[in-house]
Amino acid sequence: MSPQGAPTTADVRDYWNRHIHDLEITKHPVGSPGFFADLDQYHFEKLHHLLRLVDFDGYRGQMVLDVGCGAGGAGTDLMRFARGGAIVTGVDISSSAIALARQNFEQQHLAADLREADGERLPFEAATFDLVYAHGVVQYTASDATLVAECVRVLKPGGEAVFQVYNRVSWLNALSKLMKVPLEHAGAPVLKKYSAAEFRTLLNSFREVRLVEERFPVKSRLHGGWKGVLFNTFFVGTFNALPRSMVRRFGWHLLAFCKK
Repeated sequence: MSPQGAPTTADVRDYWNRHIHDLEITKHPVGSPGFFADLDQYHFEKLHHLLRLVDFDGYRGQMVLDVGCGAGGAGTDLMRFARGGAIVTGVDISSSAIALARQNFEQQHLAADLREADGERLPFEAATFDLVYAHGVVQYTASDATLVAECVRVLKPGGEAVFQVYNRVSWLNALSKLMKVPLEHAGAPVLKKYSAAEFRTLLNSFREVRLVEERFPVKSRLHGGWKGVLFNTFFVGTFNALPRSMVRRFGWHLLAFCKK
């Protein structure tokens, strides 16, 4: 912490070197093919909407940057862009996440420029990338406005950006308080939640922003006990039986599709 008590970049880096998303869902040795296959499967079980909303195959021959590429688990999303023919670069503040991403790409025989770097200080020239993808990183960084500004800087004119943050007015935020179950990474140095209006304000330097509320309840493999049974057996089915038009605004994730 800084003398004033505000989280520093070093605090954020230290935390994410010790906490990588979703490692608990696999029994395979870390870094093994089975380990990476389990991370990929679980990631897209939980975030199945990404396969519908993000055109991973639509950037063949284009320059794609994933900021916080370890946040989804060892470069999982970046791997999809690479398989689609994009020229991919990934940065993460965590050296352990970058090490895992490198292993994953090596095992899949895919090329990527993977670097340990801070999203608030991207080591790239202005107007380098056609797409900047920052899923699950804005809410954890010390200065969200600085990170977004860096993403804008490295985008080519007319380039696209995809951001994801947590929705404060969401089913999961409310359920966490009701059931007294902490949110994932509640102990991170920074964990921000946004209203849709606040998120739009953060992105006001883009000429076009489209917001999508997503991430509705799916069965959890990480929580046991009576609370886990109650969630998986009753809550998931009941919530998802409601018309989406009624509950859309309460999605846990706010995704922004932006154009520079």
